[in-house]
Amino acid sequence: MILFSDAGNTPSTAASPGDHTITIESVPLPPDGVILLPVRNTVLFPGIIIPISIGRPKSVAAVQQAVREERPIGIVMQRDAEVVDPDLRDLYQVGTIANIVRYMTAPDGSHHIVCQGVQRIRILDLLPGTPFPVARVLHIPEPETRTPEIEAHFLNLQSQAVEALQLLPQAPQELVAAVRGATSPAAVADLAASYMDIRPEEKQDILESIDLTARMEKVSRLLAQRIEVLRLSQEIGRQTKAALDERQREAVLREQMAAIQRQLGEADGKAQEVAELNEAIAKADMPKEVEEQARKELRRYERMPEAAAESGMIRTYLDWLIELPWSLPDEKPIDIAEARRILDEDHYGLEKIKSRIVEYLAVRKLAPHGKAPILCFVGPPGVGKTSLGQSIARAMGRPFVRVSLGGVHDEAEIRGHRRTYVGALPGNIIQAIKKAGARNCVMMLDEIDKMGRGIQGDPSAAMLEVLDPEQNNTFRDNYLGVPFDLSRVVFIATANMLDTIPGPLRDRMEVISLAGYTEDEKLEIARRYLVRRQLEANGLKPEQAEIDDDTLRAIIRGYTREAGVRNLEREIGKALRHAAVRIAEGSAEHVRITADDLATVLGPPRFENEVAMRTSVPGVATGLAWTPVGGDILFIEATRAPGKGSLILTGQLGDVMRESAQAALSLVKSRAVSLGVDPSLFEKSDIHVHVPAGATPKDGPSAGVAMFTALVSLLTNRTVRSDTAMTGEISLRGLVLPVGGIKEKVVAAAAAGLTRVMLPARNRRDFEEIPQDARNRLEFIWLERVDEAIAAALEDKPAEVSEAAE
Repeated sequence: MILFSDAGNTPSTAASPGDHTITIESVPLPPDGVILLPVRNTVLFPGIIIPISIGRPKSVAAVQQAVREERPIGIVMQRDAEVVDPDLRDLYQVGTIANIVRYMTAPDGSHHIVCQGVQRIRILDLLPGTPFPVARVLHIPEPETRTPEIEAHFLNLQSQAVEALQLLPQAPQELVAAVRGATSPAAVADLAASYMDIRPEEKQDILESIDLTARMEKVSRLLAQRIEVLRLSQEIGRQTKAALDERQREAVLREQMAAIQRQLGEADGKAQEVAELNEAIAKADMPKEVEEQARKELRRYERMPEAAAESGMIRTYLDWLIELPWSLPDEKPIDIAEARRILDEDHYGLEKIKSRIVEYLAVRKLAPHGKAPILCFVGPPGVGKTSLGQSIARAMGRPFVRVSLGGVHDEAEIRGHRRTYVGALPGNIIQAIKKAGARNCVMMLDEIDKMGRGIQGDPSAAMLEVLDPEQNNTFRDNYLGVPFDLSRVVFIATANMLDTIPGPLRDRMEVISLAGYTEDEKLEIARRYLVRRQLEANGLKPEQAEIDDDTLRAIIRGYTREAGVRNLEREIGKALRHAAVRIAEGSAEHVRITADDLATVLGPPRFENEVAMRTSVPGVATGLAWTPVGGDILFIEATRAPGKGSLILTGQLGDVMRESAQAALSLVKSRAVSLGVDPSLFEKSDIHVHVPAGATPKDGPSAGVAMFTALVSLLTNRTVRSDTAMTGEISLRGLVLPVGGIKEKVVAAAAAGLTRVMLPARNRRDFEEIPQDARNRLEFIWLERVDEAIAAALEDKPAEVSEAAE
């Protein structure tokens, strides 16, 4: 029996699965009104019982009232399944009035009914003022005349329906009996149309056929088509079975031929193959347990006929066991001086990171068999996390292999698939070791923070064994089925943020944070690496094109705003491609790109320093924010208008940030007298706090100081200094509490051209992590209380009141 449902009947505005009840109070309905239930892709015929799933709140309310009042309900199909709230124009005019046999609410909150069609109806018009569709309808009775022509159609239709059912692979005997036992031509036509595999529009056309003769002709024509398709399907099935029987016969003959060849002592190709595999297993230097497993599978492979499906699977498994690097290669000693040179050659700056890597290499040199920590480089994109792993591999003289974990949501991607599945393979870890060809390779686990979790399992849980030095010496891949020693692999992970890494997995790694680069560091990186790399990529020689330092600095300031240098390299490549065109055309032999040429080559600057413009009026403060791609400046704008004391917050603020704004306003109210603010002002004014870039969601407590400063600036009419940015959480006692991301925020302030930053005094511990260049360019003001923020951030004199402000 085919079940129909209100598929897609739950739009985005429907109740959540947790909403187990959707109840609307009963409303009085006129006696001639019929409650309508619009459905998608479902047609109910008279006399047919079907289940329907209900998701729309109006539909749930309609069904609940019909059940309470024991009223029938009109089932009508929508013309467009995408319409969420259909009106009369969106519905077919002919439907079926039905009795609700059963109403159910599932544990997940979904609603279902089982209804039985009674009679065709035609919608005349919808009644206004009801919470769900209610219509006046015309009941269409079935014609009772039975002419010889109708009797002939009836017998033919009955015969066709039975034949179509019997052609199915598993004929439903109850349905066959129902068709044979039917005495009404209309009932047989509706029954056949209901269970026939045709489009909903065709079923609706049959429902709208009131004339019984025309209706039976349509159903008969569609049944004839289905019978032809089913006959062809059976014929194709017979041909396929014959082909399979022929293949099986051929396999038996081949096996007999192989047995004859063995009896005659002729050279057996498989015997030679088995001998080669046996020799390869002996040379693979496998552990005893693994070698026993390999030889066991080899014996199975030897006894198995070549045509067997499992033969290829065993051969592939043996190839994997043989090709994996089981033995440990000779390790050359680590040269610490050479390691320093390689790190300095590949990376500019990052002194603390390089120092930690040198310490790591020194420990590996002194204790080569010890359990070294797993390093995890965390930082915004483009700061050199992956290339640091490549440098470590060069310094250790080991092969480097990269495993991308971004988007992995299947545990089998880490542990592999079991060999019982067709096309099974080992997991990414074993595949990477085979690719590297060494059991002591340097493996970069890239984007470990972007692993997902799906119905196939949690890959981050599988990584717990991989990254645990106490367990990974007996790592068991599902495909191999034997332990593999990962203890000599140097694992290095990269991530953009730590929040999405599960706690147990993060606990197994030593986190090393990489901050964004300052402007001077970007300039040095571009001069040393990026320009040379883009010259080679665009087929240019240093004597053919050059970019001076002023041009590079202009690109950094006006065309990129990032923590790393990827966009900077793209812009340099774009400028050099412009030079390549001129040189290829022969119009120039040497091209020197200057800052004045950038508007022509790269277009107008995309970024500008707008701090002074944004803070030229009272009520605007500059905050500092942390993002996954580095720090950024954040503007807090406040204004007031006559009202009733409401606080309006806009700019896609999260719950924590909204609470910070409320706390800042409460703190201003509590100190209104000391700040020189009239307390009655709060009762007569609405205060609106807005954070620009409204399309970007924002959250966190670190904007508390900036919000408090913006509100005080607004209410005292004193502007905030345009060269100052601030961050910090506030309490209702007026304390400034510490926040995270200080290093990234300070680097962003320096890049934006600010000269002063106000930070929580309890964040002094983060001062050493701030790059020296940023420390030299900024004045640091450490805050214990919000009073210090007001004293340092606001101008002494009130701003002049413009006519617009008045």
